[in-house]
Amino acid sequence: MPVSVNPELRTLDIDIPAQPQSLVQLSLLLADDEVNLQAASELIESDMALAAAVLKAVNSSLYGLKGRVQSVQQAVTYLGMREVAAVTFEMGLRAAFPPSTELEPLWQRAARRGLLMGRLAARLGLDGWAAHSAGLFEECGKAVLFRHSTQHYGAMLRAAGDDDGELVTLEKAGFGVSHDALGAALCESWGLGAAAVASVRQHVFAQAGLGLPEMPARRSICALSVWVHVADRHPEGLDDSVARLAPEAGLDATLVLRALRQVRQQLEDAAGNGR
Repeated sequence: MPVSVNPELRTLDIDIPAQPQSLVQLSLLLADDEVNLQAASELIESDMALAAAVLKAVNSSLYGLKGRVQSVQQAVTYLGMREVAAVTFEMGLRAAFPPSTELEPLWQRAARRGLLMGRLAARLGLDGWAAHSAGLFEECGKAVLFRHSTQHYGAMLRAAGDDDGELVTLEKAGFGVSHDALGAALCESWGLGAAAVASVRQHVFAQAGLGLPEMPARRSICALSVWVHVADRHPEGLDDSVARLAPEAGLDATLVLRALRQVRQQLEDAAGNGR
């Protein structure tokens, strides 16, 4: 196992998949202040399976594009490099694990959550890439545990249902580690930024209403995760959640609520166009 977020994880016999080489190269391109869009597009297109998966994703109802995108470069023109790069990371992450119908809902949630968090961050002047990748990778620790012990962990997922707090308790009892810690380890080994890693590590704790990361610079992305979670699961509590967490995250509550409404409407419109 590569160096992980928590030193004790190194003693566990749970493998974290290595980052695909194409994503390593894409990360290097994205690190430049002036991203070479042509080079990034060509890199994605050089992996035929990855490019096909990316095009299938951007042509789905999630994005609701009016015309069918035929190339990665065309996708960049319509959606921007950040969203296309995020879809590429999503497909690379999915490909790191064996296909499974039990994990499909996880990947669908990841795609929607990442898109919502990325667009919300962009509207609020935050790091859209950090937010999008944090949303995509939030549940990836579940995939790690599912691959490690499919039957045992599958039973845990069914027993816990939608309650990630209960799931964490079952995971720690069964494996000595929880999916949030494993997910953060995978994020760190794949080179994601500190704010995204912190959000993945803290998301169960934060979504349970127990607080944001200690470091102020890492709170805003985790707050977005909480609000997207509340908007989907407990929309009646969204106003209170935003009012409580926005000051702690250094954000204006009114602007957050407006941005949330706008990006959720975008996705609803996209689903309508994609039908």
